Amino acid sequence: MRYTRTITILTLCWLAWLVTNAQSKQSVSLTNERVKVIWTNTPKGWTVGQVAVRKGSTWISMATPSGENTLLYAAEKPSAKPDTTFKSITGEEFPGPLYHYQQGQWAESTNPVSLNTAGQAFHFFPKEARQTGKNSVSFQQETDVATINTAWTFDPNFPSDIIVKQTITPKTTGYFSLATPTLATISEQNLAWATVPGYFQGNKIQPNFALAYAYGHGIPPLPVVYRERCASTLCPIVSTKNGITLSVIPEPGLGRDPWAIDKSTQTDWNIGLSHMNRKAQLSPTLYYPVLGEPKSAMKSGETISYTFRYSLTDGDWFKALNHTVYDIYQFRESLALRQSKQSLTDRIEKMHHYLTNPKTSLWNIEEFEGKKIGAQSYMGGVVGSNKDAMKNSDYGAMWMLANATHDSLLTKNVLPYAENFKLAQQETGAGFFKGAPEGQYYLAKSQKFVEEWGEVVEPMGLTYYTMLDIGNMLLFEPTNAELKERLRLGADRLLSWQKPDGHWAVAYDRHSEQEIFKDIQDVRPTFYGLIVAYRILKEPKYLAAARKGADWFLKNAIATGSFLGVCGDARYAPDFATGQSAQALLDLYDLTKDTRYKEAAIIAAKIYTTSIYTHPIASHKSKTVNGMQREDWEISQSGLSFEHGGIFGSATRLGPIQLCSHAGMFIRMYQLTKEPIFADMARAGAIGRDAFVEPKTSVASYYWNAMNKGSGPYPHHAWWQIGWLTDYLMAEAELRSDGKIVFPRGFVTPKVGPHQTYGFKAGTIYGQPANLLIQEGLVQPDSPVIDYVLARSTDQKTLYVILQNNRAQSTMATIKINPAVLGKRITGIKRLDTNQTISTSAISLNLPGFGQEVLKLDLQ
Repeated sequence: MRYTRTITILTLCWLAWLVTNAQSKQSVSLTNERVKVIWTNTPKGWTVGQVAVRKGSTWISMATPSGENTLLYAAEKPSAKPDTTFKSITGEEFPGPLYHYQQGQWAESTNPVSLNTAGQAFHFFPKEARQTGKNSVSFQQETDVATINTAWTFDPNFPSDIIVKQTITPKTTGYFSLATPTLATISEQNLAWATVPGYFQGNKIQPNFALAYAYGHGIPPLPVVYRERCASTLCPIVSTKNGITLSVIPEPGLGRDPWAIDKSTQTDWNIGLSHMNRKAQLSPTLYYPVLGEPKSAMKSGETISYTFRYSLTDGDWFKALNHTVYDIYQFRESLALRQSKQSLTDRIEKMHHYLTNPKTSLWNIEEFEGKKIGAQSYMGGVVGSNKDAMKNSDYGAMWMLANATHDSLLTKNVLPYAENFKLAQQETGAGFFKGAPEGQYYLAKSQKFVEEWGEVVEPMGLTYYTMLDIGNMLLFEPTNAELKERLRLGADRLLSWQKPDGHWAVAYDRHSEQEIFKDIQDVRPTFYGLIVAYRILKEPKYLAAARKGADWFLKNAIATGSFLGVCGDARYAPDFATGQSAQALLDLYDLTKDTRYKEAAIIAAKIYTTSIYTHPIASHKSKTVNGMQREDWEISQSGLSFEHGGIFGSATRLGPIQLCSHAGMFIRMYQLTKEPIFADMARAGAIGRDAFVEPKTSVASYYWNAMNKGSGPYPHHAWWQIGWLTDYLMAEAELRSDGKIVFPRGFVTPKVGPHQTYGFKAGTIYGQPANLLIQEGLVQPDSPVIDYVLARSTDQKTLYVILQNNRAQSTMATIKINPAVLGKRITGIKRLDTNQTISTSAISLNLPGFGQEVLKLDLQ
């Protein structure tokens, strides 16, 4: 009896083993508390039968799981020349002969590798699978040209991430590229959002390839392969309407290092990124190595491996982006490395000297139609220029600095001639262009105003160079009747050009007066000019028209992720105007209290985070830069924005820029939303950037690859730098004081972004009115990581010193105050947060990381 029972038990165990073994041969899986991926053995090979993500207490399955793998092979190096042409939606060959800056970039972006048509594609579902552990699976596939091994496992630190390592071993000599397996595909009907950050974002496929590829107005319909040089964050992302986001993230270090050793390696191409697989199905995909690039050339028997991760997020694209930025690419740790060697306040004070010296600032005064007009030389590209172009940039910053310093070198030698320049720039005669600027630039030799790139007139240019500049001047000169009349001329022209549905044309031809650039929409904050008109002139018709324009913008730009830039020489590739849109909508919300504008502003700001580099991870690695030793973090791109990204952007070769006009707006967005990425990105761009600042002038270079060569051909950029640095410091003062320090903000600056002007009206510090003051030598911290903002009470009896620690670590600093530069003496000092009295003029303070201390000094 016992023997029979033993045989029965053994038989049952054996049968159970057979069943289990049979089942294991039919399925393998990865399953944890957040994600399920189950493969099934089919006649085609091992296919993914289910991908499910836990959202709350519910498991949501992706509709179309796949598991298909792709190997690209070419016996010879693929051609770098394009073999396909494309047309705009109006039928012209794109981008057109006038845009020679873009010709080379368009050509390299439409060659067979970029269009993902190069080489032979081996599509397969793996034939061999092994469950190598409870939560690890491996696959192997033999093809005619190579063996591919793929190992999958969960990341124990991030349960929504699956780490995958792929290895290729060629059987022949040639060029090889592995695509990340297609975990699942997303139909356009189930698509909520897709983005390759830095290149495009949107919620629908755009059938016109040029419009999608060059401008990001919709999702490209082809499985193009993007370079990492303009990919701000290395993670193609696709979100579904049921709240699941799939992204694919290369392991840090896989992408190119833009300054690997001792020179720019910005254009190296190590990985390809796409929103689609080779079959043009929506599924975020990486390619490594890139076919035809050096690492893809392999011989029989060699091996190459790379690691990436799928991230399955129970949320939207922004949540997925944050995960990549913080958890994988360690953005906060990179920020903690930043240590300033010169305070931002000191930079502003030094640039003040640069700008009052006509030789260093290249200031010119020319006679034009009976008036003396003043502007700075501009040596960049301008159509018709014979090295005689002149330009002014940030009128708000000019008037702010003059008002805060009371410097006669500005009030007498600069401002009157800059105002004459503005008056001369505007067309006042009867006709179609009355009220609009004749052009951004003045050509001294030919004595005429011209536009940057061709004889065009843009409504956006009217908003910039008539409405914003004159509006900012009027904040400081509210009784200037001539400026008010000029503002009205511009506002009425904007009204007359506004379309019935609220939008404007991109541009008009100066000679025919016909609308041009009909292949793109004016998805820019052109409506902002009417906000200026309403704030200054108080006429309701201007606010009504601004709202009409903004409402069109919400539908056609914010909802779709489509934006347009303001640089004519880049054929209006999307740029910093996207960030400016966020501030424009916030300002409209302040006027109307319509929450739609606030919500849209937040969306625009979130989208603009994809214009900020978050890679590579910064480090202390030593590098040689123009013969000088620098640590990697000093020249890191992480934290910087680009002028314009995408395939047309200057960042493709020159890298990002130092003009962080968005920094103050991002601080305001953090104050509004409490999303840490806004504050962290603002600070990462603003602080510790001394490697890009010219020591003699304190002017930062514009493009990253120029390092610390200074203003170069753009001397007027110093005004923009003073403008954005001040806006950032003032935004931090308000944030860190929890709203106890507030100064009225003026209008955004023309062209480069959302920073705003200050100093035209008293603010409040802990409830007391005070005026902005810039006074060199008055306050001297002994640490360059301490910035400060100064203000004087309206009765001149009190000085306020707002001290800000601009690094992540706490800082012990001694602050020396020299009231003699004001002709005053100190009779008492208090710390306003504690109301504690301090008895000495040499003050020692311990400020926490990104902390603040506000001192009140009684003067006599």
